Amino acid sequence: MSARLLRWESMLAVVLVLEFVLFSALSPYFLSVDTLSDATFNFTERALVALPLALLIIAGEIDISVAAIIALASVAMGLAAQRGMGTPGLVAIGVGTGLLAGCINGALVTLGRVPSIVATIGTMTLFRGAAYAVLGDRVLKDYPATFAPFGQGYVAGPVSVELAIFVVFAIAFGLCLHRTRWGRAIFAIGANPVASRFAALAVDRYRFALFALTGTFSGLAAILLTSRLGSTRPSIAQGWELEIISIVILGGVSVWGGKGSIIGVVLAALVFGLVTFGLGLMNIPGIVMSIFTGALLILVVAIPALLNRLGTKRA
Repeated sequence: MSARLLRWESMLAVVLVLEFVLFSALSPYFLSVDTLSDATFNFTERALVALPLALLIIAGEIDISVAAIIALASVAMGLAAQRGMGTPGLVAIGVGTGLLAGCINGALVTLGRVPSIVATIGTMTLFRGAAYAVLGDRVLKDYPATFAPFGQGYVAGPVSVELAIFVVFAIAFGLCLHRTRWGRAIFAIGANPVASRFAALAVDRYRFALFALTGTFSGLAAILLTSRLGSTRPSIAQGWELEIISIVILGGVSVWGGKGSIIGVVLAALVFGLVTFGLGLMNIPGIVMSIFTGALLILVVAIPALLNRLGTKRA
């Protein structure tokens, strides 16, 4: 029982409960059903990208370009909408652009042997720069009415389409990572890629597939975000890469690979989203939220490392 209570996921659950108690005491509007429904928009798009990124980091890699892929996919959809393309075509372009960008990242890492952090910092600049080069200072708003429900619609009552999509994919990723051979291979590759190769695992194929998957879900997030905003601009999702990585690391995924869980990422997304929304209700400036995000990321990385060092000294 004590081991379960000390698990990272259990601590995140406690933090989530404390957030509810704190913000409901500070704001009388926090516990409103409509308010909580609006709060889900603060994390669903980022959390969708965090799901495949968690798998990628568990496998020992990282993708810094996810926010730039969102911007590039949004610009591609905006240009297509300007030419009169319907909703099915826009969805295909958004997902396809994300998939192509993810494949470029995967090829650089697995075929070009470029370290993932270097490769994706480069493509982050490339994709974001391409979005600015194509669109400049323009804003595109020529989306069809049938495109709006992706980011503004509701499945039933206060449950938004975005939240429903996130829940479905969170369950799918959780089952895949923790209940399948494919998931066990990802853990093995992150823990020891050399031993995994000797165990006949196609390490590069797994890594390439995970980069492609992360790019695809960045394209999906671009669809939801663009639909919710109703417009496209090259600065869309600016700075989201830090927030998405923060969600993954806060969820207990080790930056050194080989460790993590989807339930932890889901809880971290809820914690992060409610903190952001609660601070917004209290009219806290955005710069304070940025400081909080950076400090939280440092603490989450530093605390486990410190605990491991203390455990090693005791041993």
